[in-house]
Amino acid sequence: MAENKSSISKAKSYRDIGEFWDTQDLSEVWDKTEEVKFDIDLQSDVFYYAVETSLSMKLHSIAENKGISAETLINLWLQEKVICRKHSTFRVGTAGDFLGR
Repeated sequence: MAENKSSISKAKSYRDIGEFWDTQDLSEVWDKTEEVKFDIDLQSDVFYYAVETSLSMKLHSIAENKGISAETLINLWLQEKVICRKHSTFRVGTAGDFLGR
């Protein structure tokens, strides 16, 4: 960690900074803070797709029964489909196939 990265806590490591702020209230040292400016480049690698309401409800139910989130379930199933396609065993199944019926 570079010198003087934590002027308020005088910490020498990120762990020490965390431990310091676990026990401090920022309002008690507000007058010691300085205004800073920085840029943030937020880029998302998450894509959203529309899903019919009834299908979404079924997905949530299946995921809940498996103890995982619907997002995780969908990602796992899509990964399986992509792998099958890569190995030339991909077929377009029925909704029943997809939902494990």
